[in-house]
Amino acid sequence: MLKYLYIVFLYSFASCNNDNSNLVSAIKFSEIISNDKSVIIIDVRTPDEFNKGHLKNSLNINWFDENFDENLNIFSKDLPVMVYCLSGGRSSKANERIKSLGFKNVYELDGGILEWRKNKLPEATLNNNFKNSLTVEDFNNFIETDKIVLVDYYANWCAPCKIMEPYLDEISNEYSNSLELVRINYDKNLPLVRSLEVYGLPVLQIFKDKKLLWSHVGFIEKSLVVDEVKKYIN
Repeated sequence: MLKYLYIVFLYSFASCNNDNSNLVSAIKFSEIISNDKSVIIIDVRTPDEFNKGHLKNSLNINWFDENFDENLNIFSKDLPVMVYCLSGGRSSKANERIKSLGFKNVYELDGGILEWRKNKLPEATLNNNFKNSLTVEDFNNFIETDKIVLVDYYANWCAPCKIMEPYLDEISNEYSNSLELVRINYDKNLPLVRSLEVYGLPVLQIFKDKKLLWSHVGFIEKSLVVDEVKKYIN
């Protein structure tokens, strides 16, 4: 009898510690992101997967990106985070990582975007019409100037890109006599960025006299960008 009670106790303890309270159904997930505009929706799949279809207003932070933690730490830990992947494998790992970074309210889409699609919920896709894409010749014209050129490769779904955009504008204004800021949308100019061998986002590059002098992949603080800009201003 005592042995039986001990086994029951262990089972109950394990059940209580297997907390899936933040694992929510596709319908519940949809309700939360529709009713709470403060939520951060994180798609942890690869950019190629994201481009083929994703939840509206979601940001792509690739689970396999070495800057995964850094890209998340730019957000307030008090904001609710909704995370998903294809079927739940990567989002489960990301869920635990995000909570370990100090985010207080993290919810995971049970079954991933496959379950979302099974419930016939709305999905966004990127327009891959490259008819008006910039060419390499266009790019060379941009960097052919007496000023130094700061090139910003970005995408609307890139969380760090959105955080960096305001301070890049500030840098452009502060050093307007010596610097040109060129912004290149990754999704609208995919043939160009691939020919330039630009991988990952965000990417910043500094050119002078048409020569690449500096390149950085991932989020970076304003002060560090300013330090690089100052190196090349006459």
